[in-house]
Amino acid sequence: MTETLFHAYFPLLLWTSLGLLLFRFLPQTLPRLLGRGLYWVGIPLEILALARKTNFSEPAGLAPAVTLGALGLGVGVASLSLWLLKQVSKSAKHDIPGSLPCHWHNPAHQGSFILAAVLGNTGFVGLAIAPSLIDDAYLNWIVFFSITHNIIGIYVFGVLIASYFGRSTRHHWWIQLRDVLTVPALWAFIIGYLTQSAQLPLLIESGLQASIGIIIPCAFLLIGMRLCQLRGWKSFEQALIPALLRVMFIPVLVGALTTLIGLTGDRRLAMVLMSGMPSAFAGLILAEEYNLERELIASSIVVSTVLLMLVLPLWLAVFG
Repeated sequence: MTETLFHAYFPLLLWTSLGLLLFRFLPQTLPRLLGRGLYWVGIPLEILALARKTNFSEPAGLAPAVTLGALGLGVGVASLSLWLLKQVSKSAKHDIPGSLPCHWHNPAHQGSFILAAVLGNTGFVGLAIAPSLIDDAYLNWIVFFSITHNIIGIYVFGVLIASYFGRSTRHHWWIQLRDVLTVPALWAFIIGYLTQSAQLPLLIESGLQASIGIIIPCAFLLIGMRLCQLRGWKSFEQALIPALLRVMFIPVLVGALTTLIGLTGDRRLAMVLMSGMPSAFAGLILAEEYNLERELIASSIVVSTVLLMLVLPLWLAVFG
């Protein structure tokens, strides 16, 4: 497992470190431009390439349903936690005026909190780690969890949350609906799925597949640039709660849910592992696009990634 973790995290460490080093020599506007470029061009190209290569005819079992259940649980738990934090912050500020910052009442901060707690990195980290811990007979459960989480979780739930908290017109439901219907990654998935049987010119097909090797490092560079702007321990302290929800609390709920519906062994372990992946890089891209709090998501990615290494043996012992 140690070797698997090393191979999974080496590109993350390499490109993120490069982003940290280069940021001070680059224009301050580059992170936002890079984030928007990934949202509108980079990620859709990656989704298009993956959708054309994925075999959707394999049996998925209950994996898509469990994924949707995990997303629903995540949104509920994150929303409840956010409400409690707001109440505590309000009470403390009332008792000792000026003692605590009121960032929990900031819509941009609230949206980032929910995104960091709910959206997991089931693509890069999940597909790199979970298959080595699960019997090959259940790999399709992992793949379909990742697909459902990325398409429905990130580009439907995630966009709805980002649009609601990131826009001044958040009480107009048709604005959120419009944002979801115009998500480029969602249309890229539909086009990729519908054109699986179509033969593209070799140059275009190879270019699509090669784009993945460029897009992922660009996402890591963006994380490094945003990490360079963190304010030390204060940033990581704010990220601790969403990170704990992401890699510890939500997997426990998913483990209990899957046990209740009769899943055992590697099927249950696969769902628990995938539901406990660290905060998604896509959350930072959504934060760039919808002007949410970038610092909270960037620090949550770091904290949840470290926590994952600590809790993996626990999930193997409890749910394996």
